Amino acid sequence: MKKVALITGSSRGIGRAIAQKLAADGYAVGINYCRSRSEAERLVEELRSAGRDAACFQADVADRSAVEAMAEECRRRLGPITLLVNNAGVSSQGLFQDMDDALWDRLLAVNVTGVRNAVCAVLPHMLHEKDGCIVNLASVWGLRGASCEAAYACTKAAVVGLTRSLALELAPSHIRVNAVAPGCIETDMLRELGAETVGSLAAETPLGRLGTPQDIANAVAFLSSQEASFITGQILTADGGFAG
Repeated sequence: MKKVALITGSSRGIGRAIAQKLAADGYAVGINYCRSRSEAERLVEELRSAGRDAACFQADVADRSAVEAMAEECRRRLGPITLLVNNAGVSSQGLFQDMDDALWDRLLAVNVTGVRNAVCAVLPHMLHEKDGCIVNLASVWGLRGASCEAAYACTKAAVVGLTRSLALELAPSHIRVNAVAPGCIETDMLRELGAETVGSLAAETPLGRLGTPQDIANAVAFLSSQEASFITGQILTADGGFAG
């Protein structure tokens, strides 16, 4: 069976690294973007020039109809989706009492409802085939909490709960559901915290460095592989020992 992966939020950062790794592992990759069209198109060109099968699709994961249309177009262009990687996410820093309703709603819409929308779009085929794999991107903040990132931590805790629950529900259909919980990773999202904070986080990481997008891509690739065929409902923490 042809291996086809749809990776949400994959034009940049961790999602980009995941797309590159899965393509190298033989997947045809569907690259989703919301606004970063040029980055997504450059990634598709890069992968195709290396002999990989890839295509990009625009959709805001918070919009269920757009996600359904994206999944259908991905199936039409690349084939039935056998692997879904829910990577798209947004974050925000600030005091909990200062967060307005619109920002709270947006974080929930992308980070939680976006996962639900993507799963709903690919699940009918996976259930029909009684086969498939879903990997969600959680966060160590969803496991331990985070000062001044309460909303983000809340959404990632929800992803953890959804991952474990779906794994139990879908196991009889041989669909595996796992999550990767990254720690402090060198991405634009982390750099927004400022050089001093980033340096402090690196120093607090027992392995003595920040993680890279490739570190997370490797974890996703493992959970997606046959080597992990007896693993479901797990949260693989990739944080250099940060969460303890």
